[in-house]
Amino acid sequence: MPRGKASKGKCAYCDTEIAKNSVGRHLAACVIRQTMIQQAERKKGQSETLYHLRVQDAASSEFWLDLEMRGSKTLKDLDSYLRRIWLECCGHLSQFSIGGWGGEEIPQSRRLDQVFKVGRELTHIYDFGTESVTLIKAAGARKGKPTTARPIALLARNLMPECKCIQCKQPAAWLCQECLIEDNVWGTLCDKHASKHPHDNYGEPIRLVNSPRLGLCGYTGPAEPPY
Repeated sequence: MPRGKASKGKCAYCDTEIAKNSVGRHLAACVIRQTMIQQAERKKGQSETLYHLRVQDAASSEFWLDLEMRGSKTLKDLDSYLRRIWLECCGHLSQFSIGGWGGEEIPQSRRLDQVFKVGRELTHIYDFGTESVTLIKAAGARKGKPTTARPIALLARNLMPECKCIQCKQPAAWLCQECLIEDNVWGTLCDKHASKHPHDNYGEPIRLVNSPRLGLCGYTGPAEPPY
């Protein structure tokens, strides 16, 4: 997907629109987030290391997620989350590594607290044919009780990048796969022109969704948080 303006996102707790580079500061001040942390600390159970992960598409920095993940959970849990929110199309293989292609592969059975320390970055590759490459960096960590029983909590996420119709330059909502595959053109279309645009070989246009895998292999979405 073409690059646009500086990326912005939305806090998963209070829905405030925030700049990508200010997510950490916002979360530290977010009343709803801090209240949830305080409530979690009053519950029974053991504290553990909770990692703040910045997840970013390697090809386009417009697509990013901020996650908090329990250190006791595994890379398999993280792989499952990425597949459901961003990647899954045809059940392709995937791997984590240090150093990307050709780097040291890390088994998905490894716990997060065995792999990450603040500042370390891992590469996740989904599909070794039409690959999606994701960079995952431990932006921070805290000791405490998780705010959810799930392995991962979504902290913030990029807003859908703006796309304009290739016919009229109005906001687009659809992608023509024929333009993309046959002509190597990011063929985004508004509602009006999507209904009139010729698509002889690849079916009707697919709806734009908030995922860097859109237009690759058989991916069509829905690109929604799994929980």
